[in-house]
Amino acid sequence: MTLTRAATTSEIVAHLRTLGNDSNVEGMSRFGIATETALGISNPDLQKLAKSIGRDHGRALELWKTGVREARMLAIYTADPKVMTRDEMEAWASDFASWEIVDAAADLLTETPYWRELIEQFAGDDREFVRRTAFSMIAGATVHNKSEPDKTLIAYLPLIERHAGDERNFVKKAVNWALRNIGKRNRTCHGPALVLAEKLATSDDRTARWIGKDALRELSSDKILAKLKP
Repeated sequence: MTLTRAATTSEIVAHLRTLGNDSNVEGMSRFGIATETALGISNPDLQKLAKSIGRDHGRALELWKTGVREARMLAIYTADPKVMTRDEMEAWASDFASWEIVDAAADLLTETPYWRELIEQFAGDDREFVRRTAFSMIAGATVHNKSEPDKTLIAYLPLIERHAGDERNFVKKAVNWALRNIGKRNRTCHGPALVLAEKLATSDDRTARWIGKDALRELSSDKILAKLKP
């Protein structure tokens, strides 16, 4: 069955169920992906399906409500960031329970007009996956939002420092990712990020120290320094 842009939510979900693969579900769980509602369809296959059905924001909201992991990934791939409201995104964030969903949604969010405000809001939220979203957004924006001024990203370094002591696995890895990506963006961003990495590397806090040392290792590597040469 080939789905088209006219496909309904129920038709899409029914089609997804025919593509399920239990072996893939087991593999996903080994990578820390939440699989309670997973059907075992790979993201490349979902991305191909997303191209077939096209962008439809209303349908994306319906797909999200199904709770099915693959339907939610399709929702992210086919939602329209230009019309998505903050209320809708906050509702999605309340459902976040997997790093994979968070990181895919973070890429969508950095295309919205209010992404900067959401970073501040989500960073201040104590829920693990909501806070991860903030730092995944920073990491993504450094790469995808090429026209964004460097000063916007550099201004998030104090936020990174503020939450560097959050020892929860999915938060600390995202904080580390955000710091490294800022530092790798260009020479202007590299210096301030390296200074923070050096500071965190000597912190009395174990989690902050891990984040700092790991970021410092990459940002001071020959590979990165060569890439950032004028």
